[in-house]
Amino acid sequence: MKVATIVGARPQFIKEAVVGEKLRKAGFEHVLIHTGQHYDYNMSEVFFKSLEIKDPDYNLEVGSGSHAVQTGLTMIRLEEVVLREKPDVVLVYGDTNATVAGALVAAKLKIPVAHVEAGMRQEPRDMPEEINRVLTDRISTILFCPSQTAVKNLKKEGMEKGVWFTGDVMYDLFLKMEKHFDYSLAEQLDLEEDGYVVVTIHRDFNTDNKERLEEILKQLNITVKDKRVIFPIHPRTRRRVKEFGLENHLENLDIIDPLDYLSMMGLVEHSWKVITDSGGLQKESYFAGKQAIVVMPDTGWVELVQKRINALSEPEQISNVLFSGSVNQFEKGIYGLGDAGARIAAILGEPG
Repeated sequence: MKVATIVGARPQFIKEAVVGEKLRKAGFEHVLIHTGQHYDYNMSEVFFKSLEIKDPDYNLEVGSGSHAVQTGLTMIRLEEVVLREKPDVVLVYGDTNATVAGALVAAKLKIPVAHVEAGMRQEPRDMPEEINRVLTDRISTILFCPSQTAVKNLKKEGMEKGVWFTGDVMYDLFLKMEKHFDYSLAEQLDLEEDGYVVVTIHRDFNTDNKERLEEILKQLNITVKDKRVIFPIHPRTRRRVKEFGLENHLENLDIIDPLDYLSMMGLVEHSWKVITDSGGLQKESYFAGKQAIVVMPDTGWVELVQKRINALSEPEQISNVLFSGSVNQFEKGIYGLGDAGARIAAILGEPG
């Protein structure tokens, strides 16, 4: 059986590190296609090296651009590859433009689509990632859900056939790679354990609005009075800071380049808390036993908020939420037992 897997961004590289390995061990013929959506070394190649992901069989070299450009170019270039390879299943991850483009190409060629991280829902519904995940779920044949909430979301929308609760493959990877986490950055930056906050901000609704982005940066400058702020800055965010003339708000923050998975997780494990709008880092913080302040109006990982592990915040409330929020006991097992990758491979290998 041949599986063609589509990746293009950091969260997908991380998931591929788990699922790809399990597919190959189970005897699948595995074709890995990198769309090239993240083409910067720190956003792409470094993940392949640190997570020991096999080199892509194809790189579509789509690069940056508008949502239409990225999605359209991916579909055009991917269709040629899929027609050449003739996979039995096309597997996509998460909620990026690469995800929906891969699903559309496969569905229109009448090839079954398997969606890892299906069933996630959050506001605002016009967020690009939300549009991508909803459309992908609608045209997928096999839906692998990371949580019971995701299963319930699909049932509410009339989708029950081909739905599986597998747990979250990111937890698989956390358990596998924890012994390899890189803690050297804390030493390089002279950081004290629990003495700093890790920040990542990249969502369009946070970065593309000058007032919202400026408020986030102002709140980080309040935070730095009590805790150092370590900010691996996304290329998109860096561009917007320069475009909006907000560079002065970065002066008191520790601004560093994006980090590979092992370095980021080493940084998070010794941090006090995390401030982020990353879907992946919300969960990774939970895995590491750290609270995440989520700068979003809603989250797909609603369980963590409902259990008062993580907390939602609007930009102007970040420092208040950060310093006043108490954390409930970190309940284990919310996203499975760390065997999601094996479950996915087993389900794909079932006849019919």
